[in-house]
Amino acid sequence: MMLRLTTAIAASAVGLAQAAYASTDYPLTLTNCGVDFSVTSPPERTVTVGQSATEILYSLGLADRVNGTSVWFNPVLPQFADANEAIERIANDDPSFEAVVNKRPDLVAVQYEWHVGPTGSVATREQFHELGINTYIMPADCDTKDNSTGGDGSRTAAFSTDSIYKGITELATIYDVQDAGEALITDLAAREQRAIVLASSLDLPEDLSAAFWFSSTDLGVSPFVAGQLGAPGYMMEKLGIRNVIESDEEWPTVGWESIARADPDVLVIASMDRRRFPADDIEAKREFLHSDPVTREMNAVKNNRIVEMDAHAMSATMRTIYGLESLAEALSNMSFNE
Repeated sequence: MMLRLTTAIAASAVGLAQAAYASTDYPLTLTNCGVDFSVTSPPERTVTVGQSATEILYSLGLADRVNGTSVWFNPVLPQFADANEAIERIANDDPSFEAVVNKRPDLVAVQYEWHVGPTGSVATREQFHELGINTYIMPADCDTKDNSTGGDGSRTAAFSTDSIYKGITELATIYDVQDAGEALITDLAAREQRAIVLASSLDLPEDLSAAFWFSSTDLGVSPFVAGQLGAPGYMMEKLGIRNVIESDEEWPTVGWESIARADPDVLVIASMDRRRFPADDIEAKREFLHSDPVTREMNAVKNNRIVEMDAHAMSATMRTIYGLESLAEALSNMSFNE
C-alpha cells in the first residue's frame, strides 16, 4: 500500500518556529483570520473559548495567564489536570458574552470562528474590541476554510498541520515564549512523522476505506460525518485511507443508507464528555451501530473494526496529531482477512 509520506513536515515546523525565535518586539501587530490587532505587552489575563486554545496555552507553559476556560469536548490532557483544576471553567459549552467579559481578559483565545466571529454565538470580534479586549482565533479554523457557509463551514483546501504550527508560533510570539513554541512544534512534528512511518510499515489493503462519525442530533438520523478536507481527511490522506464521504463540508450530514452503500472498512467514532445530542455518548453510538438493521450489516461493524477517538482530535487542533497516532496504532492491531 503506497502512503503519501510528508518528508517536509519537520522542516516546515522547525522553520515556522525559528522564524519567531527572537524575543517579541512590542507593540506587535498581527493579521488573524482577516482582522488586524495589536498587543503592547504579553497578555496577563486570558479567557479561552475552545479546548484547542486552552491546551496550546497550557503546553506553552502559560496556565498562569489563563483565568477562564470554556467549550470542552474531552478531559484535559493528563499533564495539565492540576493546573486546569485551579482555573475557572466558565462554561462546558458556549459561554455568554457577559461571562467572558466579567473575567476582564486582555485576550480571548478562540478555537472556532462561529463562536467569536462575524455571526459569533458568543459575540463578534468587534464587541470585544470595543471594550479593549483583543481576540485571537486559531488559524486552523480560518486558513483554507470558509465559515460564511453556515454550520461548521467548508474547506476551500485541505487542512494541514501547518495551520496548527502557525497558531502555536503566533501565540508564542504574542506571549513572548518563543522557545516553548519551538519545543512544542518540534515534538508534535516528530510525533506526526512517526505515526506516518508506522502506517507505512503495515500490510494494509490497497483500497482501505473509512468514515468518521462525530455525532448526530438523534440516533438514527443522518449523522455528522467528516468531509474530505478537514482534520479527519488529513489523517486518512496521511495514512493512505480513502474517505467514503465525498464532501468539502467540514461535518456534512449523510444518511446511514448512503454510508452503508459505501461500506467503509473502518469506522472511527468520537468519544466526548459533551452531551448536547444523544449520539454524543460513545456507548449509544456502539449500541446503535450493532442494532440498527442498516448499520449492523456494514463490514466495519460486522468485523468490529470500530475505532474510538477523542472528539477533540477530530477537530483541527493540536490533538489531531494524537488522533493520527491512535488511528495508526489501531490499524496495526486490525485484521483485514475476511
